[in-house]
Amino acid sequence: MRYYSHVKRSQSCVVVGAGPAGLMLGLLLARSGVDVTVIEKHQDFLRDFRGDTIHPSTLEAIHELGLLDELLSLPHQRAYHLHAEIAGRKATIADFSRLPTRAKFIAFMPQWDFLNFLARKAGEFPRFRLIMSTEATSLRWDNCRVVGLNARQGERELAMEAALVIGADGRNSIIRKAAGLEVQSFGIATDILWMKISKKAGDPQQAMGHAGPSQGLVLIDRGVYWQCGYVITKGTVDSLKEQGLEALRARIADVAPLSADRFEEIRSWDDIHLLSVRIDRLKSWWKPGVLCIGDAAHAMSPIGGVGVNLAIQDAIATANTLAEALREGRLQTRMLEAVQRRRNFPTKATQKLQLMMRSRKRAGEAGNTQIRRPPLFMRLIAQSHLLPRLTGRLIGIGFRPEHVRTRLVDWTCSLRAPAR
Repeated sequence: MRYYSHVKRSQSCVVVGAGPAGLMLGLLLARSGVDVTVIEKHQDFLRDFRGDTIHPSTLEAIHELGLLDELLSLPHQRAYHLHAEIAGRKATIADFSRLPTRAKFIAFMPQWDFLNFLARKAGEFPRFRLIMSTEATSLRWDNCRVVGLNARQGERELAMEAALVIGADGRNSIIRKAAGLEVQSFGIATDILWMKISKKAGDPQQAMGHAGPSQGLVLIDRGVYWQCGYVITKGTVDSLKEQGLEALRARIADVAPLSADRFEEIRSWDDIHLLSVRIDRLKSWWKPGVLCIGDAAHAMSPIGGVGVNLAIQDAIATANTLAEALREGRLQTRMLEAVQRRRNFPTKATQKLQLMMRSRKRAGEAGNTQIRRPPLFMRLIAQSHLLPRLTGRLIGIGFRPEHVRTRLVDWTCSLRAPAR
């Protein structure tokens, strides 16, 4: 039988989801003396094929926290450029080497390492709590205002009070659904099959290989293996399974810069992870007492790997706007609106750019046998010396980079202040 355990010590903020947005926000709030609890439904961070790209703007924020050298001491690969093969020619589509940042590269790092790093650093502050294996189930309301949430931890039912609930629980967010926030979706007719292929001597020497937007294959260098993404038409995975694994291997080998025998490593469909690609965003990210950020507010395409970067930027903007008010117990609803107003433009502009960078049909997609040219936008980038610098800035820094403005509150002072 389940029983309820009420959390008597009310916290200023409960963050749902210990992903990049949730943990970065938890770190920034706790650092500013805010009493914050982050809950995560999984027992650890060990999941494959998550966003493993840490962009220059995120690395800049880590530098502003004084943690960059420590983060980069963890195993990672660096990409100073992104390349594509277009019309049989290797072209640079993004150049990060001239960015006005300390780290002029994308760092490819397993997301579990990055999340463990953020959780460890946040845990050094006494007002931070991370509760794993705990899933939010519903919001608690009082006179049309959210005042906390209900959660499940094994057989226990938790009732958590908070001045603010943050939904950072991804594109299938329970919080945005529970708050009744309206979603705008933008049609995108592709999915991606992710898989691993071992890396061998003689393979292409590049931090990120791309077999071309018209060919539907992405290779990301993970050091000892390639993370391989194969683009298919949305909803055709069952048809591909009917054709058999051998047919899929042949399709991938046909557009890959690796020999066909390498794909024999894909031994079953269990070796393949389906990512359902979609682009959407909330019309309103908030209601009184609740705010969504990151993928919970705007699901991104994996193009450019910008989802993690935008989530981190949302967290920084949220902390900059709300930390002082949360610490002092004077949060107002207009402040939640201010967060969305700050992040609306970069979200919309990035999604528009992603829609421009995709083509309607790709040669690698199931059921599409005609070879199509890459989108005009991609061909123009490949032919230019200057445009890769622009795309490098848009991908690496974004349309409105955020900087850490919250101040480090003296721990002793913070401990003496009563929790609200």
